[in-house]
Amino acid sequence: MLDREGFRPNVGIILLNHRNQVFWGKRIRTHSWQFPQGGIKHGESPEQAMFRELHEEVGLLPDHVRIIARTRDWLRYEVPQHFIRKDARGHYKGQKQIWFLLQLTGRDTDMNLRATNHPEFDAWRWHEYWVPLEAVIEFKRGVYEMALSELARFLPKPQGHANRFLRGNMRRRAGDGPDDAEEGSAAHGGAAPTTGLLAPDRE
Repeated sequence: MLDREGFRPNVGIILLNHRNQVFWGKRIRTHSWQFPQGGIKHGESPEQAMFRELHEEVGLLPDHVRIIARTRDWLRYEVPQHFIRKDARGHYKGQKQIWFLLQLTGRDTDMNLRATNHPEFDAWRWHEYWVPLEAVIEFKRGVYEMALSELARFLPKPQGHANRFLRGNMRRRAGDGPDDAEEGSAAHGGAAPTTGLLAPDRE
């Protein structure tokens, strides 16, 4: 389902724990890490698509999370031609996304990366909110920065002790949110540190 400009409607999910660390998932059989995201099906609202993708990719149900905020408008990125299937070139241009900021109200043990027969991730970890943009494939970095920056002002007050951290190559902006967060835990399932690029869109 594409709009008139060739962008596919999509949702992105920033899932927080009680320390304002974010869910960072490792794409299955790769060394690439990213936030959960997925397309909006015909007849779905962005919120309905978000809950469906949350269950399909992370195994969580609506009762396990609380919606804190969402981006006001669509955030768009174009996909380079060499990442697009040949039969879609000339029609598909990229993604337009509504991003949701969620608070986990359940437990880590509620996560289930095998909730469906087509898992997206094979490991996950909690990571500091300001994820390193160098870990994101280049054509998505702008959208990641815009989503994180827009939603940062809605971050709840973190619970528990937090350590100071650096935000990598993201510049601080007024009102971006707290300066402190605790370093993410070791990856579940013994995954490697966050160094890979995100996998390209499979459109």
